[in-house]
Amino acid sequence: MGTVTTLERPVYGLGQAASLLGMRADRVRAWLDGYSRKGIWYDPVTRREHTGSDIVTWGEFIELGYLREYRHAGVSLQSMRPVIASLRQENQTLYPLASADLYVRGRELVARLQDELDLPTQLFMVVRTGELGFELAPNAAAFFRKVEFSDHGAAARWRPAGPQSPVAVEPDISFGMPSVRGTSTERLFELWSAEGGNDASARWLAEVYELDPAAVDAAIAFEEHQRSLAA
Repeated sequence: MGTVTTLERPVYGLGQAASLLGMRADRVRAWLDGYSRKGIWYDPVTRREHTGSDIVTWGEFIELGYLREYRHAGVSLQSMRPVIASLRQENQTLYPLASADLYVRGRELVARLQDELDLPTQLFMVVRTGELGFELAPNAAAFFRKVEFSDHGAAARWRPAGPQSPVAVEPDISFGMPSVRGTSTERLFELWSAEGGNDASARWLAEVYELDPAAVDAAIAFEEHQRSLAA
């Protein structure tokens, strides 16, 4: 067997991925693996073909995050499918949205595909800026700013609370769950709650785990936010 890349690595169950992204599990399944409606089959968006697997790879997880942003902007999956399929073929990668190459050197390619496929200009990552070339369109930039890429150009880290937050999601740390310096935010929140849920318990956690107090505060704030979304 060949070497499994970071993007191809199985990381989440479908429910876990949906929870982290703040999405319904049935929607994640549909985008990931296709779906049938009124007797009509709709192909997957994130995968090349239907597999029936509920295991989500790191690359699929990142691409689902991008798709969520486009849907929030009102872009249909029908518009996304041909662009992603074309990018996948031209860039020779399973996960074109999770590749830095697309955002650094592929902007002209994306613009060309938009023209060739007659797609709405707000669909993808680029807008023309005269002599300056191309830059990210707002609906993609919000998610892009939270993704950090490795030296090899693959998405390596996602910062769900924002690019300046110490809270990170990485496939090789804490089983892909949100963490700060390798310590699960969920674990920190549970201990903080058990110890009184106040400033003193937060400072105690910072000492025990040798974390900056601001990192503990960020972890607690992140978990409180996640719980408010699930309520």
